[in-house]
Amino acid sequence: MLSLVALVGCGSGEEGEPGPVPETPQGDEIPGGADAGAVEVIYGWSEALRRGDTDAAATSFAIPSVAENGPLLVHIESEAEARAFNESLPCGGRLIRARSEGEFTTATFRLTERPGEGSCGDGTGNIAQAAFVVRDEKIVEWRRVGTSPPTAPGQSI
Repeated sequence: MLSLVALVGCGSGEEGEPGPVPETPQGDEIPGGADAGAVEVIYGWSEALRRGDTDAAATSFAIPSVAENGPLLVHIESEAEARAFNESLPCGGRLIRARSEGEFTTATFRLTERPGEGSCGDGTGNIAQAAFVVRDEKIVEWRRVGTSPPTAPGQSI
């Protein structure tokens, strides 16, 4: 089983944040000008996770895929491993911005509590970022990014 909770980190708040995100946005409705197809996949994953539906969140990942949360690189070889990775993330996140550069789409999230394991705790309301590679409507790479080093457990998406 994956033990990622101790390695999870989050970013801090940002000034000049975008306004509210539509409840069911189209790719071009998320600020940042990211690839619309990637945004739809990332939004679907983040909303499933935010609801605590780790089964649905797991189906957003390609098999095989990779996830890098802090110093740990996880090779996801099955849907069960994708589910375990998602379960290790104690926070949900509302997608508020996305930008694409090359094959990567960097998504910015406002962290939320979510049903399920763990607690977002003091991370709730903070900003976190992850870079995604999406191919064939599936996440093939998920990498936590940002300028902040990992902080206390329970503070990430």
